[in-house]
Amino acid sequence: MSKTVEDLVVLGSGPAGYTAAIYAARAGLNPLVVAGAIDAGGALMTTTDVENFPGFPEGVQGPDLMAKMQAQAEKFGARVEFDDASAVDFSGETFKITLYDRVVEAKSVIISTGSAYRHMNVPGEDLLSGRGVSYCATCDGFFFKGKELAVVGGGDSAMEEALFLTRFAAKVTIVHRRDELRASKVMADRAMANDKIEFAWDSVVTEVLGKDGVEGLALKNTKTGEVSELPVQGVFVAIGHDPRSDLFKGQLDLTPGGYIVVDEPGTLTSRPGIFAAGDVVDDTYRQAITAAGTGCRAALDAQRYLEGLE
Repeated sequence: MSKTVEDLVVLGSGPAGYTAAIYAARAGLNPLVVAGAIDAGGALMTTTDVENFPGFPEGVQGPDLMAKMQAQAEKFGARVEFDDASAVDFSGETFKITLYDRVVEAKSVIISTGSAYRHMNVPGEDLLSGRGVSYCATCDGFFFKGKELAVVGGGDSAMEEALFLTRFAAKVTIVHRRDELRASKVMADRAMANDKIEFAWDSVVTEVLGKDGVEGLALKNTKTGEVSELPVQGVFVAIGHDPRSDLFKGQLDLTPGGYIVVDEPGTLTSRPGIFAAGDVVDDTYRQAITAAGTGCRAALDAQRYLEGLE
């Protein structure tokens, strides 16, 4: 494999990665962004209306926002490659990152790999994934016209999924393990006001039913233990995310939940020269704007680190 040495490699894209790339490129660091082969742009690529990102009073489509961030980074000299890192070695003076066709060496790295959809881990979920089980309403909602669907979760993302699905579905049932939502008031109010949305409170999914496609959900009441079946033709899982940090196990300090440990308020990890930003660090806020803020901090931290090497 051929090798090149970069001043800075940004692993991952999304608001954190692209913001880091914008700041680093403007500082003359000519960063290489390994944006991901499939998940480039992060979670916002599967988000419809983003109404809370500053500067867009009318809202903006998630993919459009990420396209603008990418274009802005490239305008200032960032290089974006749609590839995935398959291995990293942070033990040497320079850091080695294995891509599809080569190994890249870097003096500094910003990790912004984000998080992945969390699974329910119940019988039938994996078997019927792609055959009625989905984790992205904007990706798959169109295929469920006139169907009765379920959304599992109680946060903002679950409400957004449910509201989007009402464009296609005959009915959407939100399954939530408690008797009140975790979602923000505005999102909860929108869901409760929608005539197509019903709620299965105090309920958890114990099995996804069906052979060739989803036919229903087996539910258990968290208070009474009563079991029931909810007949649906599709289920959309929106119960949170897990940090994409498996690649860094044994290389960096992680929390018990798998988030990369950084030296707050900075972004330095347990390894000098390695910085982390966005949802792979943040288990509290997980917002596009907070991810972008940490991406800015990571770029500034990396710039200072590189200046110290000179």
